[in-house]
Amino acid sequence: MPKSILLVDDDDLMRSFLSTVLGAEGYAVEEARGGRQGLEKLLKEDFDLVVTDLRMPDLSGLELLVAAKKERPQVRWIVVTAFGSIGSAVEAMKAGASDYLTKPLKEPEELRRVVRRVLREADAETRISLLAEELGRQYPPPEVLFLGEAMESVRKLVEQVAPTTATVLVTGPSGTGKELVSRTIHVLSPRREGPFVAVHCAALSESVLESELFGHERGAFTGAVATRKGRFELADGGTIFLDEIGDVSPAVQVRLLRVLQERRFERVGGTRTLAVDVRVIAATNRDLMAEVSAGRFREDLFYRLNVFPILLPPLADRRDAILPLAEYFLKRYAAAFGRKIAGYTTAARTGLESYPWPGNVRELQNVIERAVILAHDKVDAAHLNLSAPSETAVSSEPLLRTNERETIRKALAEVAGNRTQAARLLGISLRTLQYRIKEYGL
Repeated sequence: MPKSILLVDDDDLMRSFLSTVLGAEGYAVEEARGGRQGLEKLLKEDFDLVVTDLRMPDLSGLELLVAAKKERPQVRWIVVTAFGSIGSAVEAMKAGASDYLTKPLKEPEELRRVVRRVLREADAETRISLLAEELGRQYPPPEVLFLGEAMESVRKLVEQVAPTTATVLVTGPSGTGKELVSRTIHVLSPRREGPFVAVHCAALSESVLESELFGHERGAFTGAVATRKGRFELADGGTIFLDEIGDVSPAVQVRLLRVLQERRFERVGGTRTLAVDVRVIAATNRDLMAEVSAGRFREDLFYRLNVFPILLPPLADRRDAILPLAEYFLKRYAAAFGRKIAGYTTAARTGLESYPWPGNVRELQNVIERAVILAHDKVDAAHLNLSAPSETAVSSEPLLRTNERETIRKALAEVAGNRTQAARLLGISLRTLQYRIKEYGL
């Protein structure tokens, strides 16, 4: 559906010129011969953008903007003024206009360029405002996700790539929010009404992963009592998220390469070729170029995945985001647990800022969740249970971590390395177990 634009100008020649230029761009253009007529139209109809002259006899562009903003706050505004009246344009910007143009216009492209930019920014802001609701309560809203100067470049990359169909490779240390960024790309994309299907590749053996991704036909292997659709089929029309892509076996890599090249595949044990319309977003905490050099990852698959790379910084490089993130998690868990927590003590804030956060945002989130349970009025340093970095801490692992590693090792040994069974035995999620296995080098 074309964007709707209202042109407001008492100069018939100027208004006709603007209408011709914007109409040729495919916009749905309506005209008003002055401020009062423009206000009448705005109160009756919905428009995406108003382009208005500032100097009009019945109702000025600034007066029109102020009057209409109360009823139509979502509408974007571009004001047009004579070169010698820039001060009026500045006043309009303060009142809520997105941009201004001076007349006479140098060329039609100047108008087209400003209109495109203002409408593009409006679309991005609208999608982002809907994002928190789309992602659900378990995820931080965008203003929290992209907190900190180091995440500003990530935010821009996400906004740039989301409207496209490009394959995205999200990299960064564990716990930095790779899946959340991937979900954000999906929600900001034209595919947001389609499914978002996540596959955690490292949690599955080669044979199981192949069946999960591509499905299987009845009788394809022992236990395949019925035909089953794979994740690629389930993601048709949407996005498939391949987490921990650096951990997949060479055999699965070959099949993934074909899907990325052709968007076609066969189910395990099947001969019928299936076609899907799927956007692929992959994530890994590994250095895939190093994996390619070591011969563990296919170079051609790497380049297919690495069309649009996004690198997430560790929390240690986002020092300006630590306290705001901590405040967000405190409010979230206090509400979830029905606790009245007034905030953090000075000692707690100091501890939060000085701790190195090797587990990144995930570790911060877990620490705050525990602290909210322990605290009564304010969260203190003792509730956080953080050790300041020191030579002793670096060289000698705390007893609790040593015991946890040993417990996980024994559980894995007891179930012959089956991670799903080990997670069930330990009473934790498979994702948490996977994270601990990597953290402890098991």
